[in-house]
Amino acid sequence: MNTALSNATVEASIPFTREQKKAIAAATLGTIVEFADWIIYATFASLFSRHFFPAHNEKISLLSAFAVFAVGFVMRPIGGAVLGAYADRHGRKNGLALSVALMAGSSLVIAVCPGYAAIGMMAPIILVVARLVQGFAAGGEFGSASTFLIESSAPSRRGFTGSWQHFAVNAGVLVAAMIGYVLTSCISEQSMASWGWRLAFAIAGLMGFVALWVRLSVSETEAFKKTAGSHQHRRHPFLVLVGEHRRAALRVIGIAMAGNLSVYLWLVLFPTFAHMRTGLPLRDGFSASVISIVVSLVAIPFFGKLSDRIGRRPVLLAFCRRFRSLRVAESPFSRE
Repeated sequence: MNTALSNATVEASIPFTREQKKAIAAATLGTIVEFADWIIYATFASLFSRHFFPAHNEKISLLSAFAVFAVGFVMRPIGGAVLGAYADRHGRKNGLALSVALMAGSSLVIAVCPGYAAIGMMAPIILVVARLVQGFAAGGEFGSASTFLIESSAPSRRGFTGSWQHFAVNAGVLVAAMIGYVLTSCISEQSMASWGWRLAFAIAGLMGFVALWVRLSVSETEAFKKTAGSHQHRRHPFLVLVGEHRRAALRVIGIAMAGNLSVYLWLVLFPTFAHMRTGLPLRDGFSASVISIVVSLVAIPFFGKLSDRIGRRPVLLAFCRRFRSLRVAESPFSRE
C-alpha cells in the first residue's frame, strides 16, 4: 500500500510531456468550441424563434424553439453510442474530428437558413435537422473527449486531467454567453432580432473549424494504438455495455444527471428566462452567467486534483449532498 502510494506521488510530481499538454489542449479547446456551438442556440432562442416558427404569439414561438432544443437531446445518447463505437474502431482523434465538424457545419447551416416567411415549413424542418445533427455530435464529443483526455494522462492524474472535460463544457457556456454579451453590446436590439443572431451562429461555426484544424494536428493516444486491432472483431461496444454492464451504466447516468440539470437550468436557461419573465436586458443576464461560470472554471481543476488525492467517491458525494440541499424556492422557475 505504502509502495503504491509512494509511486503515485512520484508519478504525480513528474511534469506533463509536450505531447500530453498538446493533447489535453486540443481536446479541451475542441470541447469548448463544440459546446459553445451547442449552447448558442439557447442563448439566442428568444431572438430567432419568431423567424422559424409561424406563431403570432412570441411565447409560443419561443416554446417551439425550446422544443427543438429538447429534440436535440434525443440524439445525444445515440451520438454517444455511434461515435463512441467509431472512436473505438477508428481512433479517438478521428472521432473527435468528426464530432466537431458535424457541430460546426450545423451551426453554419442555421446561420444562413432562410426564415419561415421566405421558405415556409422548410425553415423549421431545416432547424430541427440541424439540431438533431448537433445533438448527435455533442453526444459523441463528450465520451470521446473524456476518453482521449484520460488516455493522455498518467493513472495518478486522471481526476485532474479528466476535469478539463468539465472545465471545457462550462467554458463553452461561457464563450456562448460572452458572444451574446459582446453582440448585444455592439448591435442594437432591433438589429439583433433581425440579423445579429445569425452572426452569433456564424462565429460559433467558424470557431468549430478552427478547433477541427487543431485536433487534426495531434497524435493518436498510445492506449488506442496498443489495442487498435482488438476492436475489429469484437461485438459492438453498445451491445457489450447493455449486455454486461447495465447496472454500472445506470449508475453513471444517475451521477451525471444532477450536474447536467444544474448546468442547463442555471447557466444556460437563466438569461433567457430572466429576460422573458422580468424584462431584464439580455446583456445583464449574460453578465450574470459569465460571473457564475468563471467561478466554476476556477473550481473545477482543483476538485479534479482533490479527487486524485482523496478519491472520486467523496467528491461526488459532497456535490450530491449540496445539490439535494438546494431549496425549491431557489429555482428560477419558482413563483414569488
